[in-house]
Amino acid sequence: MKIMRKIIEIEENLCNGCGECIINCAEGALQIVDGKAKMLAEKYCDGLGACLGHCPTGALRIIEREAEDFDEEAVEELLSHRETAKAHPTPPVGGCPSARLQTFAPATPCQTANTPIQLGSTTGSALSHWPVQIRLVPPSAPFLKGADLLIAADCVPVAYPEFHRDLLSGKVVMLGCPKFDEVDSAIQKFAEIFSSSGIKSITMAIMEVPCCGNMRHIVSQALARSGQTIPVKEVVISARGERL
Repeated sequence: MKIMRKIIEIEENLCNGCGECIINCAEGALQIVDGKAKMLAEKYCDGLGACLGHCPTGALRIIEREAEDFDEEAVEELLSHRETAKAHPTPPVGGCPSARLQTFAPATPCQTANTPIQLGSTTGSALSHWPVQIRLVPPSAPFLKGADLLIAADCVPVAYPEFHRDLLSGKVVMLGCPKFDEVDSAIQKFAEIFSSSGIKSITMAIMEVPCCGNMRHIVSQALARSGQTIPVKEVVISARGERL
């Protein structure tokens, strides 16, 4: 039933998809869809506006209009479903190779010396494992144990020409997009990794664009949730591939 009440309105033209509002919506009413914050359904929004103060562009505001009444039971069901989905992720259909855990032995000095150097290349691959996507790496992956972890935004390896030599060498990498990935799921996964894997250090590599800064919040929230203290280093790359 629709009633006159206060509810959040999102100005899509102002939204940069940073995800700050999602982190601070206790009811889980908001989600990033096609790079913009969207309300899943009116019944999930209580209209109190806890998300407003965290929007860097002022895209959110409270208005009063006719809307579906807030449904606390529906919110509890939504949050419960999400927790269940995190605890029991759907396994890859047909054993997709993209999710099969692999560890690559580092090349010996002799192998490195005898590897042909490709034109325009200054270094070989420093990748030590597979998979690399945040969504696909399980918290129990053996290559995470005692690792120096590189958390990189998807665009960094494309923009930064010395990614393997300067950032990836000697580290385990997890790639993701802080704009398009499901934020709370990433926070929960990193919290589990930080709690159980004995991570020695975290290097966070992001782009200079505003939405990429949400990776800072994902990592900080995960550290807070895990209760661990792990040194974090941040590297920012410009759109032209410069290290800022």
